Amino acid sequence: MNFRVASVLAAVLVAVTACSSSSPAEPRDQIVLAEGYELGGFNPVNGYAESGVSPIYDGLYRPSATTDAVIPELVPALAAQEPQPAGPNRWRVPLRPGVVFSDGTTFDSVDVVATYDAVRDPRVASEISTSVAPIVSIEADGPDAVVVELDTAADPKPYLLLGILPSERVEATPAADWAVNTAPVGTGPYRLDSLRPDQAVLVARDDYWGDAPQVQRLVYTYAPDDNARAQSMVSGAVDGTNLPPRLIDSVKGSNDDVQTVAVRSADWRGIALPADNPFTADVTARLAMNVGIDRDALVRDVLVGYGSPAATPVADAYGDAYDPGAQYVFDLDRARNLLDDAGWRPGAGQIREKDGARASFELLYNAQDTLRRDLAVAYAAAMKPLGVDVRPRGTSWDEIDTRFADSAVVLGGGATPYSIDSQVYDTLHTRVPDSSPYSNPGNFTAPGLDALLEQAAQSPSGPAKDALYREIQARYAAAPSHVFLVFLHHTYSYRDLGWQQSAPIMEPHSHGVSWGPWWNLAAWTR
Repeated sequence: MNFRVASVLAAVLVAVTACSSSSPAEPRDQIVLAEGYELGGFNPVNGYAESGVSPIYDGLYRPSATTDAVIPELVPALAAQEPQPAGPNRWRVPLRPGVVFSDGTTFDSVDVVATYDAVRDPRVASEISTSVAPIVSIEADGPDAVVVELDTAADPKPYLLLGILPSERVEATPAADWAVNTAPVGTGPYRLDSLRPDQAVLVARDDYWGDAPQVQRLVYTYAPDDNARAQSMVSGAVDGTNLPPRLIDSVKGSNDDVQTVAVRSADWRGIALPADNPFTADVTARLAMNVGIDRDALVRDVLVGYGSPAATPVADAYGDAYDPGAQYVFDLDRARNLLDDAGWRPGAGQIREKDGARASFELLYNAQDTLRRDLAVAYAAAMKPLGVDVRPRGTSWDEIDTRFADSAVVLGGGATPYSIDSQVYDTLHTRVPDSSPYSNPGNFTAPGLDALLEQAAQSPSGPAKDALYREIQARYAAAPSHVFLVFLHHTYSYRDLGWQQSAPIMEPHSHGVSWGPWWNLAAWTR
């Protein structure tokens, strides 16, 4: 074990020991989880609990399923029932009565309106403003209901998952600076009891509107190093953690009570290609790179079987909207022929060249993410037989955010997969002024694709919408903008403490220990 791993593990052990010794709760009523993401940032207006799952917040609706093999249903949480049609693209949503926030204030329609208005407020600079872009307005209809208007006939529920704040906690300043980032106030089953850089403690609320949680105390310890989290699991310092695929098997059988689980997700990993590189700007080169990568080998060798191939952002869980014919067949000879026909011929060092430009680019990935590193290295190796020079390099997001024009990047997506529109639109559509920097960074788009994406997003659910998405995938596959690689199965380890756990559901891009076995911790029973 290296010094850094040992240091982080020691910090985890000290934090857990200190917490356990001072906890008034019985040990069996406490769960300790090692979290790889920084603690804090508990602001739903800036993306926390964006998909309707959080121990601190509730949205109007939340995902629900008994298996991770399907897109979850969205069921009422702070909403009292399903949306009621109230005119073209308008729905009335009755609110659940008798709900109070963790600060004792009463929940009503003003809070819903204030939360959603803040996401759309330019002064707030929300990182998820595009996620609710289809919402034209949310207005109070008395204290006990809101009326939602969209710019589309699609189901409104996927846009109504955001955790709701008390209106008094909403600020007209950048969301990253709000007080609720470190002092959250929500309607969820738990409230924050204490927060340090290395530890957050949540306790069950006595005044929660739903069934009282039996797990009384939830402790998160911050351990960004993958190996440190694995060691803390093996040592018994924590009761659960998320681990990358290559580490998950290392904790199997380490103790009799240690279990592992892989949960299917709509979380993809792929290569975003730069616009300012002559090779990646060539649509035929992008097609050749898609044909010349063996995705099954990536799943086998990099994900150790914990995943599935991805050719587009649409997973097979989307049912009739999924087009199996849009998947690429690995064919090195065809990939080479495509490059030859496009004028990219082997030059010095067998690297292809055309008009003085080389088939060469840097591939950046977040240096802290071992899975992205492994995918970057595997992708570079796979491109070498094509005569394409890919140079992987780990760095920080601060640098990556400034390099999309001239470097490829290993990106992940699928933050809001419970709507196929949200899963696909921003990723494949031509960029617009308020696009996230991670939305189609190269700004490559197949002919006619924007119009199809807009038509599909405007359409209600049903066979016609499914057919549009199959056409979108086929159109994309002929002139791809990315090289999508894999869908991940999120992998977790947990200690069997005798609880009846909720079945996992299909997960979004966000995972960590807010998901996996613990996504519905408040429903656990003995």
